[in-house]
Amino acid sequence: MSPKAARRTEPAKPTQPMAAASDSWARRLWDQFGTLAVAVLLALAIRAFVIEPYRIPSGSMLPTLLIGDHLFVNKFAYGPKIPFTDYRLPGWRKPRRGDVVVFTVARDRTGHIYPADQHPELDSDRFVKRIVGLPGDTIELREGVVFVNGQRVPWEPTPETFTDESGRVLRVGREQLDGHPHAILRNPNPAEVDPRVLQMSPVTLPPDRYFMMGDNRDSSNDSRFWGTVHGPDIKGPAFVLYWSWDWNGGWASLLNPATWWDLFAHKMRWDRIGHSIE
Repeated sequence: MSPKAARRTEPAKPTQPMAAASDSWARRLWDQFGTLAVAVLLALAIRAFVIEPYRIPSGSMLPTLLIGDHLFVNKFAYGPKIPFTDYRLPGWRKPRRGDVVVFTVARDRTGHIYPADQHPELDSDRFVKRIVGLPGDTIELREGVVFVNGQRVPWEPTPETFTDESGRVLRVGREQLDGHPHAILRNPNPAEVDPRVLQMSPVTLPPDRYFMMGDNRDSSNDSRFWGTVHGPDIKGPAFVLYWSWDWNGGWASLLNPATWWDLFAHKMRWDRIGHSIE
């Protein structure tokens, strides 16, 4: 057999242009999207276990929190909840009376509110209120004054007033829960006040359940109406305002440059940004 014929029968040497091209394509794809994917996963992990944003949609926490306030919730304080369970990882403290917290409730199609753990089949919503009662406490209301374990929560009126979004002029009071002072609002017009916010027979809280009330005491949909909150449904304490504006328009309207001057000159509450929540 001639050398020329022998060369025809030798197997071709393997080449790897296709493999190299594939590796190069995968590397370019990772360079483009890998960092973004890692950033998204990190952001989701932070939101699930460390902090979570929340926007104030109603006036139930006036004057402490205004409609349009945006705050951060410290989910690590009480221990982050493991998703899809009632278990928490260890936190550095337990909920205290006076804490302003964000928690989950259940809402039916008619708008009625229930404790989230008692109606897991319903859609969930998030509320922000102040913890007034801890597990084992006995809570009572007498003419709108809170009693905890038979002791009157210190409260006194002030000469200040607050005008809400509907134009009602409310009286400002100062309350102290376990030495934690904060402002509350009272409606001076008895005809506008639901009797259930003023009188409540003594209720002893079961283990791991918390009694929530809004600082706008006569205009808050809270534990006086729909019951107590299960501990695992509390996301954490609100701790700082990162944004605040008096803006009711849609996001699409923000694309209109004609709205920008009014928004940043008149709608922004620059003095509230960065304030801690007490």
